[in-house]
Amino acid sequence: MSDTSTSPPHRTLIVLRHAKSAWPAGVPDEKRPLGPRGRRDAPEAGRWLRDRGLLPDAVVCSPARRARETWELAGAELPQAPSATFDPRVYTADADDLVRVLHAQPGHAATVLLIGHNPALEDLIIDLAADAGGEALDRLRAKFPTSGLAVLDVPGTWAELGSSPARLRDFVVPRGART
Repeated sequence: MSDTSTSPPHRTLIVLRHAKSAWPAGVPDEKRPLGPRGRRDAPEAGRWLRDRGLLPDAVVCSPARRARETWELAGAELPQAPSATFDPRVYTADADDLVRVLHAQPGHAATVLLIGHNPALEDLIIDLAADAGGEALDRLRAKFPTSGLAVLDVPGTWAELGSSPARLRDFVVPRGART
């Protein structure tokens, strides 16, 4: 007799803070490009994801230029990068806004990559994983720098995000080599 029970769905949320931006005079915040360090670090974030088999089924990205450029460079390192959705809510979001954005992700997407800005990203991760605690969460609370990547195991569906604690599986800050 086979077991016909099914376990609840499990999702992976990858949160990437945009890479280091430049601060050109007279350029509005939303149009700031990546700086030299950001152009080195963003591909390294993509390589880190690729090397660990963390390949997103869906990407939600802030429309800010530095976030778009981060995705372009990181996504180029993946064997098959999905098209990104550039959601204007991510640019001005707080943690609650980001949860609402993630609630709308397609059910077939087992892994979602969210690319945006602080403090909203850090607050989101802390809110989702606070009950789980751990060393990675302590490091993230101390500082979630540009190019920081957090990987969370999320119980349930995207529509249920936040109803049960997530587990912060990993927190890293990939850095590209200076040339």
